[in-house]
Amino acid sequence: MIITDTHTHLYAEQFDEDRDQVIHKALDLGIKRFFIPAIDGSYYEKMYALEVAFPKNVFLMAGLHPTHVKADFKKELEIVKKQLNSHQFYAIGEIGMDLYWDKTFIKEQQEAFLLQISWAKERALPIVIHCRDAFNEIFEVLDKVNDDRLFGIFHCFTGNQQQAEQIISYGFKLGIGGVVTFKNGGIDKFLAEIPLEQIVLETDSPYLAPTPYRGKRNESSYLINILDKLVDIYDLSPDEIARITTQNSREIFGV
Repeated sequence: MIITDTHTHLYAEQFDEDRDQVIHKALDLGIKRFFIPAIDGSYYEKMYALEVAFPKNVFLMAGLHPTHVKADFKKELEIVKKQLNSHQFYAIGEIGMDLYWDKTFIKEQQEAFLLQISWAKERALPIVIHCRDAFNEIFEVLDKVNDDRLFGIFHCFTGNQQQAEQIISYGFKLGIGGVVTFKNGGIDKFLAEIPLEQIVLETDSPYLAPTPYRGKRNESSYLINILDKLVDIYDLSPDEIARITTQNSREIFGV
């Protein structure tokens, strides 16, 4: 059984004391593929080191996270472009819009999002979208750029069924993580209505740990708890959930 974590920040400071242990713990459970989203220019060195240490398991993305879009965002985007031109990446992400903490740079977030989408299309790469309190704003952008070159993953999906169906209509798969295990998460109520072929698994570690670890540091090994929840929702075996969601990730990332 090969399980894929399509979104994990294994380079984050929270893993500096036990990173190798955390990765080997996940590998021992059958979680063999880790897709690593970028945040800003300060993390690429650690991301490359992770790739060197686990070349068969780690697959990198490049991009500027919307919460890191500030007044100097064009300088940060130049770093992203430089990385894209000098290294192999499997997606542009995570990118998108986040209006939860601060709406100061909403225009800059939109501009950064649009530009990075254009880079993904030029390179025939998927995008991995971060959306927080910004479904309408994200959909407005996607409506402008929607064509057969637009595809990817809507990371950490937390919306309703109608929003899920709209996202799928753009050519995206839903990234399902720890929220599906929360009592008040909501998405478990309708997820069975969404074909499993439209879903990938993720942890977003070290954030958003699933039940029973909610509030603690998340790890890729906890993907098992998310997989188990999908076993209940879809009434399929763990092997079948792992097989289909890993195949979905291969379709998106091309590897």
